[in-house]
Amino acid sequence: MAAPLISVADARRVIVSSLEPLGTENLELERALGRVLAKDAVARVSHPPADVSAMDGYAVRIADVPSTPTKLKVVGESAAGHPWKGELLEGEAVRIFTGAYVPEAADTIVIQENAIAEEDESVSIIERPATGKNIRLHAQDFHSGDTVLIAPRRLAARDIGLLAAMNLSKITLFRCPRVGILSTGDEIVLPGETISEGQIVSANGPGLCAFVESQGAEAVHLGVVPDDLDALQEALSAVDQIDLLVTSGGVSVGDHDLLKRVMIENGLQIGFHKVAMRPGKPLLFGHFKQMPFMGLPGNPVSAMVCAILFLGPALAVLQGLPGSPPEAVAAHLNMAMRANDEREAYVRAVLQHGQSGLPTVSVLPTQDSAMVAALATANALIIRPPRAPAAEPGDTVLAIPLA
Repeated sequence: MAAPLISVADARRVIVSSLEPLGTENLELERALGRVLAKDAVARVSHPPADVSAMDGYAVRIADVPSTPTKLKVVGESAAGHPWKGELLEGEAVRIFTGAYVPEAADTIVIQENAIAEEDESVSIIERPATGKNIRLHAQDFHSGDTVLIAPRRLAARDIGLLAAMNLSKITLFRCPRVGILSTGDEIVLPGETISEGQIVSANGPGLCAFVESQGAEAVHLGVVPDDLDALQEALSAVDQIDLLVTSGGVSVGDHDLLKRVMIENGLQIGFHKVAMRPGKPLLFGHFKQMPFMGLPGNPVSAMVCAILFLGPALAVLQGLPGSPPEAVAAHLNMAMRANDEREAYVRAVLQHGQSGLPTVSVLPTQDSAMVAALATANALIIRPPRAPAAEPGDTVLAIPLA
């Protein structure tokens, strides 16, 4: 009797529990985009470094503007990078520009639209501001010594700007995983190569490399290996200096699915093989030469769905992040769906914003696991639990948005 299939949730649990974050490295800030912060980031400076003006205008003491209009003597100028260093006395104002330090005694900024410059080096204030108006206070954003970004965190462009403002030129990051992508099959050729009778262009190699890169890891394309025991043996013996090996094809039960056999002969420790899901049932996970290994099905839709559900969380763990399942959103069905069988199904669909409330989702007519155009058209995967009953238009389902 065949062993029972493992559930999607249990398969993901086996994968993420067997992995741990890679080591860390210190890198220059300009190389940190998309990487994961491994150590809390502590500010080396305060921001702003002093009280600064938020507008062009005049720095004044509010007590010197009891009513309007009020005339004040202009005794200096403070510009960004060129602060005024005098002492502001009663009845005086300082011309000031955005980003400039506010003179110590000033407690408000009159914007230039509410002031009239006079020819005798004075200014008439025609609208009285509130105390503290248009001043960005010292350390209003953060103080020197503050822990501003908490690890782990994948760094976006706005985070890079923040780290720069914190005066951090180098930061501690989790090491970027190197993921080897190996395609198998006599019928597979790479894009641009000569296509002989019976052959097909590989979608999996380029597609999986792109997915790996989108997850913040480094993809190492290991090419295509035919369904030949010696060729597979040679290719696997050359695999080194990678943190995770991902293959596509060769893990099902056909006479030409030789990859599993060769890997077992070379010490593969299997965590599980075959998942109760559609598409993607033949998924194989284990460790090969002490290296995590994920054998994806050969059909490109199956391979990409497995990458989304399992490879993405695995790469997250290697980078110090939780290996959580991809986020799903609730949506209203636009059409009926028939009852599901015992395997969890991931249905290619189009998710759209609704007029109000939840988004709506429509099932694509083509669900064949080899049809890549339909997968590219889809922007979501509807999750159909095992033995889910038939659904009607308007029913609520969960869907995973696709990037």
